[in-house]
Amino acid sequence: MEIRVLNYFLVVAREENITRASEVLCITQPTLSRQLTQLEEEVGIQLMVRGKRKVTLTEAGILLRRRAEEIIELVDKTEKELQEQEKLVSGEISIGSGEMEGTKIFPKLFKNFKERYPRVRYELYTGNADQIKEKIDQGLLDFGLLLEPVSIEKYDFIRLNIKERWVVLMLPDDPLAKKEFITPEDLCGSPIIIVKRASVHNELANWFGNYYENIPIFATHNMSNNAAVLVEQGLGYAFVLEGSVNFYDKNKICYRPLSPDILMNSVIVWKKNQIFSHTSKKFLEHIKQFLENSKV
Repeated sequence: MEIRVLNYFLVVAREENITRASEVLCITQPTLSRQLTQLEEEVGIQLMVRGKRKVTLTEAGILLRRRAEEIIELVDKTEKELQEQEKLVSGEISIGSGEMEGTKIFPKLFKNFKERYPRVRYELYTGNADQIKEKIDQGLLDFGLLLEPVSIEKYDFIRLNIKERWVVLMLPDDPLAKKEFITPEDLCGSPIIIVKRASVHNELANWFGNYYENIPIFATHNMSNNAAVLVEQGLGYAFVLEGSVNFYDKNKICYRPLSPDILMNSVIVWKKNQIFSHTSKKFLEHIKQFLENSKV
């Protein structure tokens, strides 16, 4: 399966028309059709249905498109890294994180690193822990900022001295907004919107204790912005990290801390035995030195 042919396939999938795709690729239509047929023969399954005016992907074609996009992205990233080896420190550093307090360290890290290596660019990706770990495993992210508890056996890591606190989102005119903090008893019988990740879900269930049986779960979420939208519509109370609340309109939504507190640590992780680009290796050294000096 050649990278060139995968790129042909992606253009056809995007244009949904072989004629238009051939024009974009600057190759003849018969040549493109032959390449696609050979690709289907190679994988042993039909990838697209060729209509008179439109090409439609089969389920297998949809899967291949997703994988091909990841492969092309990884190839591009690898080519950039190889080109950087013999140059001054430049190129791109990719970091994934959730919506948490620990992200405040990024501007400080970038600013100090930029003073020494102004040609470096940064790619920031926001997602949940599973998405970030998957992209690290695939080589699409260099580093990830994750929230404990998280399974990190496959990764090297640095634990930050930053406490991530869980809070409850609610409407500003909600009766509970008059309280300084929220207890499990306060939410008894109220619909809640809770994080989907099992390890964190268990932490919150332990916080509720015996009240958990009387807590109706309205929805689960993996990104706090989605939870905030539901809270704005009065559909329940949402548990999110305090570090994410700065993104919300304070006229439409507010939050209160929990009592007792649920505090967690965040960690910067990278794949064990990772062969870093020269730039990423320099950045890792910078992270370690910065954290040692700042005691973050």
